[in-house]
Amino acid sequence: MSDTGSKPVHAVGQGVVQGVDHAIEHAVRLKDVCHRYGKVTALDHIDLEIPTGQTVGFIGPDGVGKSTALALISGARKVQDGLVETLDGSMADRGHRNDILPRIAYMPQGLGKNLYMDLTIRENLDFFGRLFGQGKRERNERIASLTKATGLAPFTERPAGKLSGGMKQKLGLCCALIHDPDILILDEPTTGVDPLSRRQFWQLIDAIRETRREMTVLVATAYMDEAARFDHLIAMNDGKILATGSADDILSRTGTDNLEAAFIALLPEEERRGHHELIIPPRTSHGDRPAIVAENLTQRFGDFTAVDNVSFRIEKGEIFGFLGSNGCGKTTTMKMLTGLLAATEGTAELFGMPVDGQDIELRRKVGYMSQAFSLYSELTVMQNLELHARLFHLSEDQIKPRIDALSERFGLGEYHDDLAERLPLGVRQRLSLAVAIIHDPEILILDEPTSGVDPVARDGFWELLVELSRKHGVTIFISTHFMNEAERCDRISLMHAGKVLISDTPDAITKGRGSETLEEAFISYLVEASGEQENAPEPEPDQISGDDIQPDHWKPAKASIFSPRRLWAYSLRETMELIRDPIRLMFALIGTAILMPVFGYGITFDVENLTYAVLDRDQTPESRTYIENLSGSRYFREQEPLISNADLEARLLSGSISLAIEIPPGFGRDVGRGASPEIGAFIDGTMPFRAETIHGYVEGIHQRYLSESARREDGSTTSSLPIQIETRYRYNQDFKSIYAMVPSVIALLLMFIPAVLMAVGVVREKELGSITNLYVTPVSKLEFLLGKQLPYIALGLINFFLMSAMALFWFEVPLRGNGLTLLLGATLFVISTTGLGLLISSFTSTQIAALFGTAIITMVPSVMFSGMMQPISSLEGAPAVLSTIIPTSHFMSISVGTFTKALGFAELYPELIKLAIFFPALSMISMLLLKKQEA
Repeated sequence: MSDTGSKPVHAVGQGVVQGVDHAIEHAVRLKDVCHRYGKVTALDHIDLEIPTGQTVGFIGPDGVGKSTALALISGARKVQDGLVETLDGSMADRGHRNDILPRIAYMPQGLGKNLYMDLTIRENLDFFGRLFGQGKRERNERIASLTKATGLAPFTERPAGKLSGGMKQKLGLCCALIHDPDILILDEPTTGVDPLSRRQFWQLIDAIRETRREMTVLVATAYMDEAARFDHLIAMNDGKILATGSADDILSRTGTDNLEAAFIALLPEEERRGHHELIIPPRTSHGDRPAIVAENLTQRFGDFTAVDNVSFRIEKGEIFGFLGSNGCGKTTTMKMLTGLLAATEGTAELFGMPVDGQDIELRRKVGYMSQAFSLYSELTVMQNLELHARLFHLSEDQIKPRIDALSERFGLGEYHDDLAERLPLGVRQRLSLAVAIIHDPEILILDEPTSGVDPVARDGFWELLVELSRKHGVTIFISTHFMNEAERCDRISLMHAGKVLISDTPDAITKGRGSETLEEAFISYLVEASGEQENAPEPEPDQISGDDIQPDHWKPAKASIFSPRRLWAYSLRETMELIRDPIRLMFALIGTAILMPVFGYGITFDVENLTYAVLDRDQTPESRTYIENLSGSRYFREQEPLISNADLEARLLSGSISLAIEIPPGFGRDVGRGASPEIGAFIDGTMPFRAETIHGYVEGIHQRYLSESARREDGSTTSSLPIQIETRYRYNQDFKSIYAMVPSVIALLLMFIPAVLMAVGVVREKELGSITNLYVTPVSKLEFLLGKQLPYIALGLINFFLMSAMALFWFEVPLRGNGLTLLLGATLFVISTTGLGLLISSFTSTQIAALFGTAIITMVPSVMFSGMMQPISSLEGAPAVLSTIIPTSHFMSISVGTFTKALGFAELYPELIKLAIFFPALSMISMLLLKKQEA
């Protein structure tokens, strides 16, 4: 990296202070900055000044505050305490922050976290170009320039999700550079990337900086070897700055020959007390059969081959290292060796026995430590140890001595009562290792166990591994990204694209390629495996000219209050993601087709075809005439006659009948002489509404029988009553609930499905991390919300047309009112329901929470207080208020009114006005709740 001539980084009051010329403009200035996450202090009163045009590396393990500092500088995170100035203004000032966002580029931590995996390379770049206000011509030119510079030009139509780790990071860098930023912030951009891709990544940064010397580059990294290339370094630990300066300055100051040793020397005395150089004694050959044998091991997921014909042998007590980038197949291979995943082809053996996930005895010989922290965070250290001891069937008299021994060996005694989630990262790793070996396994499989751990804790962890290997004969199979850890292994395998490139000792691999370091040897193998020259994907620095990077007609990005282009960028991107996600799309479209008949037929108030039986103790013509009144009704369906009271009780109890009629002896005689015999009607009262309806039916039939009997006796054809009430139904003359239920179901499903899809669509960005693009680009909250909402409004209207067609042609419910009024009401309603989804998404952080929250908030009020179950006019108090503030009740009136009452705009415009009010109200609340920065 060439020197830019700028003054060095200046850290006040911490570490060693370098001189600085205050007349020089500073890109970044931090003064007395503190930041906390609950009770955890991420930054502890740090002061920092970074001049313009330098490359500055933040070094240190995970959890020391690097990412927090970069997020504060970029504006992605809200300032809590202290002063954070970026480009001559406070990042606590919303106006200044909005003005300079077009001048900052931020790549968050994690492979492709700022990318959209369903979009192609071109579509991702096009999206970011729109966010920064670029026209079509300028976007195309910039995309062509950047993809050529990064070697991505041949792959522009490939989805980001199908890129290798190195290509994802190159694409992320292109997205960050598409608007020519003044500050480029990279948070661990090469973590998990193979050495060749790492080297190419930094060569690209060097080449771009040759054309843009004024650009300031801030980088957080966990790789001490790549940190040496930066102009200046900021060493951090426990939220504090240990030292600043160039790599040579820090090495000279600490009297060490590498940055990892220098970092250890800079740590406080209490943290490095007892640390010493790790010495690994030679391995003693046990002369036994191999511990692990893999022959032609292959794993396929559909058309994708994750592990391709892998073979190796690992001896007992050997420390065997697995090296390769993310996605090369290391973890999949480990899962096959532990029995967690069955191999597609090939065989794997442990101590001569075929790997079988169901073989408990074989699994007891294996300890597995996954890449992510997989213990129970809500349990204490002691509870985790006890739980896993019991899971591996240690006897009660073994558990306590074993836990005590492991606690002493791994230094866990003082943490026994601490929750696992609150442990320091190094202690977490020791706990994970203790759990993995609590059952005294003979093989230990560790998947990147030291990722993010500080050098002192990492050396301590390796001391434990060496002890297990050399003193206890435990075979250790470990994957790692750190070359210095790979050099500690007895043998290693280099893996790329599912294939093992070579297996040998680190020294033999290095010498075999004629390389000076293991990393250079690995790169040589990668170049050979990919069939390309080392620098083929990258142009030489002199191939990139200033005219290519920034022609005169390219316009710098500017801040603006509202941009239809940015809104359209989010809308177009959301539409493409939705179309390419078959599960979401199927739920969105087929969900209504499935739920419509389920709800339409399932929610009914019709009480028909009721089963009944008669216990006729009279057996006369009069009793049979009475029974014929029931059997002739469409409401009842006769069953086999009852034979006794016991039979009556049993059949009601079983539910085979809903009504039992008991006609007493002498019924016909009493009717003939004008007496009033009593008839028993026994009704299943389990469902009160249904029972009350049956009671009404029976009384009506009974009254009809009495009326007909009276007419037969006196020969009259008129009623003896002076006044009669003739009931006529004004609407729905057939008196079938389906004519009311189907329009109601349309309202119910339009409330539920668009709201759920909208809420999940926004929260999905939070879970995947792409919400960071909202924080660090000029897009406003209104543009983001409306852009996300438009595709779901269109989808909701498609659902409306689908359900309306089903209502007309499947359920045969006629549309008697004004169709245009119904369409207008549906459009306003869908806008309201998606707005409600936006509101829910603004305070939920997981898709599960968004799904359940939306289902409860939409469905329960819609069913209970929208007029579907009972008239709104009968509601009082809180239910009455709730019915007016949910959009379902208003669209329910429109839907039912147009279908069954032949209503039009003149009668329904008040409900349309009320629906129109929901959109601005919900949007305003959503904007207030949605954060433009992380807390």
